[in-house]
Amino acid sequence: MEEKVRNILITGGAGFIGSNYVNMYTSEENVHVVNLDKLTYAGNLENINVEGNPDYTFVQGDICDKEILKSLFEKYQFQQVIHFAAESHVDNSILDPSAFVETNISGTFNLLQNAHKLWMEKPFVRREGFENTKFLHISTDEVYGTLGKEGLFTEETSYAPNSPYSASKASSDFLVRSYFHTYGLPVLTTNCSNNYGPNQHDEKLIPTIIRTALKEEPIPIYGDGKNVRDWLYVSDHCKGIKLVLQKGRFGETYNIGGRNERENIYIAQKICDILDTLTPRKNKKSYKDLITFVIDRPGHDKRYAIDASKIENELGWKAIENFESGIEKTVKWYLKNIVHERNHSGRRLGNKTTPIDAGNKQAVNAGF
Repeated sequence: MEEKVRNILITGGAGFIGSNYVNMYTSEENVHVVNLDKLTYAGNLENINVEGNPDYTFVQGDICDKEILKSLFEKYQFQQVIHFAAESHVDNSILDPSAFVETNISGTFNLLQNAHKLWMEKPFVRREGFENTKFLHISTDEVYGTLGKEGLFTEETSYAPNSPYSASKASSDFLVRSYFHTYGLPVLTTNCSNNYGPNQHDEKLIPTIIRTALKEEPIPIYGDGKNVRDWLYVSDHCKGIKLVLQKGRFGETYNIGGRNERENIYIAQKICDILDTLTPRKNKKSYKDLITFVIDRPGHDKRYAIDASKIENELGWKAIENFESGIEKTVKWYLKNIVHERNHSGRRLGNKTTPIDAGNKQAVNAGF
């Protein structure tokens, strides 16, 4: 007897991490993927290379829209939800936190409510036909706050968010947790370190460095450039997400980090070294000469670093790329796909994009 096709909802699948996941995992047998994305500035359908696949459906919509979610859950009877959709840029959250509260908290709540209504007969008892359902929530290491020179974030680290963005993600994590402990909803949560790689929006650090360097404009680095992040190549992250979905224990959190701590100034210098080799400046000077220190971000966390032992030991995951191999792939990808000059349509780095509304400053529902 042929296995019944499972319908899976991916939210924010036109964003950075979401689109990489869609591209990697939409060809599985007996799986139909529904990608729900609002398509504001951080989402782009040209990130996705599975158009025309009969087992893939794109729906433009907002996770804050209760009617859209209700209709999708009723129509497709989802067996899994993979929740990428989020406001994710810290600077934007400082300027206007309201969209972060609405999308990251209220949007996550809407998804949980619909999954609960469809899947659960009563607390801790799933309806017939929904015995294998799963809800995977993708979050961030920023919920843990900041570290000193020593130590790592583990799944047991107390939450201490320091920006409206990280506070909104922490709130969504707690909502997901509550639906497991109160209703028995089959939830999983991942908290990742800083991602990089193809399709990342140009507001983020690494695309900003590449874009400004190639335009021979000042490369802006916050403060003294000594802030440290643990960098994770996006395909490694997607593989970790898939493993958690397949083998993770319900109600558990899995931290996914690359074990690649680097200072921001090193990131800029390394990218400049690669560009100096691959596309030297006409004036023969190094791109490093363009590095410029700017006023630090308010509440800028000094250091993030993840202990990924749990996912490594329990599920057998390990990051394949170190930072040096991953950043070379990333720079080459942007050089291949880059648009050197923005045109009147708001074209963005690395993509032939749909027009951008210049008045829209928020990355609603485009995922991380």
